[in-house]
Amino acid sequence: MASASSGATSASTPRRLLVLGICCMSLLIVSLDVTALNVALPSLQRDLHASVPGLQWTLDAYTLVIASLLMLSGSTADRVGRRRVFQTGLVLFTGGSLLCALAPGLGWLVAFRALQAVGGSMLNPVAMAIIANTFTEPRERARAIGVWGGVVGVSMAAGPLLGGALVAAVDWRAIFWLNIPVGMAALVLTALFVPESRAPKPRRLDPGGQLLVTAVLGSLTFAIIEGRNAGWTSPLILGCFAASACAAAVLPAYERRRSEPLVEFRFFRSLPFSGATFTAITAFAALAGFLFLSTLHLQNDRGLSAFQAGLHLLPMAAMTAVFAPLSGHLVAVRGARLPLLLAGVFMTASGVLFALFDAERSEVPLLTSYVLFGIGFGLVNAPITDAAVSGMPRARSGLAASIASTSRQIGSALGVAVIGAAVAAGSHTTAWWIFTGCGVAVLVAAVVTTGPRARATADRVASCLPTATATDSSPASPG
Repeated sequence: MASASSGATSASTPRRLLVLGICCMSLLIVSLDVTALNVALPSLQRDLHASVPGLQWTLDAYTLVIASLLMLSGSTADRVGRRRVFQTGLVLFTGGSLLCALAPGLGWLVAFRALQAVGGSMLNPVAMAIIANTFTEPRERARAIGVWGGVVGVSMAAGPLLGGALVAAVDWRAIFWLNIPVGMAALVLTALFVPESRAPKPRRLDPGGQLLVTAVLGSLTFAIIEGRNAGWTSPLILGCFAASACAAAVLPAYERRRSEPLVEFRFFRSLPFSGATFTAITAFAALAGFLFLSTLHLQNDRGLSAFQAGLHLLPMAAMTAVFAPLSGHLVAVRGARLPLLLAGVFMTASGVLFALFDAERSEVPLLTSYVLFGIGFGLVNAPITDAAVSGMPRARSGLAASIASTSRQIGSALGVAVIGAAVAAGSHTTAWWIFTGCGVAVLVAAVVTTGPRARATADRVASCLPTATATDSSPASPG
């Protein structure tokens, strides 16, 4: 049986680029959904009479479910077929978007966002595994990942403006209506052009690990969001913190006893992989907190419309769109260290302007901070993804990519929860210092987890992982 590597290599360049484009469509609708909805939060708040915690749950119900299921989706895709799981995700995400558009109240919207997230968990990590299986040469793969990261920039550039325009022309529900034709088009194109691939040795399901991951994330996020309302020392909140801590302590010991764990903790012996995971959490916590703070400030404090708020966020989004593909190029020719260092510097500088110099008060410092953060965040995504999948056998690419994607979603959930809690307590300054700390953390991780010594740890980990048939089974004919 021909390996996936031979199938991927023999595929024509136009065909591979088409596969990349289809995978990017899934990222586009998921990312647009997040960035556009952030701009619509004040409109949604007025329409559904939502509190700040209610707005947090509108965002975190989505990110929590995705974070909890991404690794299961990645390993399931390796087992039963990546195209099959990808198509299932498109159906669920598109159907969930339809239900969100029809939601009669906040509770229903939160529930439908969770359903939408079940589909979303099957899209981005599986699409990344498809890309890694299609673009097998390291430099070529790094450039493809740069394009992938550039789509995040495009979604950030288009999301605030598009969301603002849709809210102004229709209402916040139009954001979900937009997902439906894009999702249907991606579903058809996937059936026609994306080849099937899977790992040669199917992985066993790990329900115990799945329950522990869900307990860690769900209990922690619930405690942070509801802590102020229920009381930080109330039995409910203390119990949630304790449950999260216990589950986090049990998870590594439980997974190490399994031959095919949901979370492969051996990956974390690689400093580049651990650094990428940590950087993904901190960078995406900064992004989620930034969008949450900025949209509420621009509309609630400054009195701008949703479209005007989108225009204010455009410099940040435009810089992300410009620097994301540049970061992919830098990773290809210089490695991950330089773009990660620059990302940490720019993100920290943006946070300092907000926290120390009160950039929210006047236009020029505000826009300068937006530009700096856009540059930093644009640089950070490609090295995270490349570190997650490079050096690992392609038989584990779905699992490795899903761990990296899980880290992004964990960061987003924690960013909204922690920074949102600071906003609910009436302290924007504290929120911006937390944001600054995320930038410093990215910078420190870049110094500690890149370089020759760190690379040596990745090589040692790779040598311990199964490589005998570290290629995927041959792609099935599309369609």
